[in-house]
Amino acid sequence: MLQKLMKAVMPSKKMIEMFTYEISSKLPIEEITKKVPAACEQNKFAVLQTYVYHDIVESKGFPIDRKVYIYEICQAKTAAAMLTDFPHFAIFMPCKLAIYENEGETIISTMNMEIMLDAVNSKPELFKEATTMFNTLKSLMDEIA
Repeated sequence: MLQKLMKAVMPSKKMIEMFTYEISSKLPIEEITKKVPAACEQNKFAVLQTYVYHDIVESKGFPIDRKVYIYEICQAKTAAAMLTDFPHFAIFMPCKLAIYENEGETIISTMNMEIMLDAVNSKPELFKEATTMFNTLKSLMDEIA
């Protein structure tokens, strides 16, 4: 019911904007992606997986005209606490950091966790820890931009 209501009152583009946190940079994508491993380490995120997505889809016969990198990153302490109390959050893990080219800019984006974190406010310590983690991720994004 809520899903139908949201679709009726909010255009798809607005929904994507609401669920996405993104910043843009004038730096070339190669310069930004080189910064990711060190920035993650400095901010206590482990890089679990890196996808050079434009190469992946091209290898499947579907080349695209932009570079797209996707990083799966994690702060294990927060992830463990979240999965202990809210296992249904597993579908949102690990955190994803997407970096792609768009109209002459480099976009750095992730899921806007603020909306979902309200669902864990019944556990104040976890809410605080997860909010701090998201704020750290946003700072990391600013740092690499």
